[in-house]
Amino acid sequence: MLKCVSNKKVYPSKEIAEDALIEAHMQFEYTRGNGPIAVYKCEDCANYHLTSQGPINPKLEQLMKDGRIDRQREANQWLRRIKKR
Repeated sequence: MLKCVSNKKVYPSKEIAEDALIEAHMQFEYTRGNGPIAVYKCEDCANYHLTSQGPINPKLEQLMKDGRIDRQREANQWLRRIKKR
């Protein structure tokens, strides 16, 4: 398992980190100004982490503008409700 001295979750590539970023927004309802919005390469471990700092990731921004994040979040909520029954 990959580790970093920062104790942050580690992603081995930018693409995997971006996928995790998008998935986080589809799973959790972050309020404006909270939650991760970008990925960066760590100088300590040479892997990638999520961050709430800096400019928003272009892929995430486009999915948010298209409404796909909201639609998938709603679908996930319905799936959780159905599984509880």
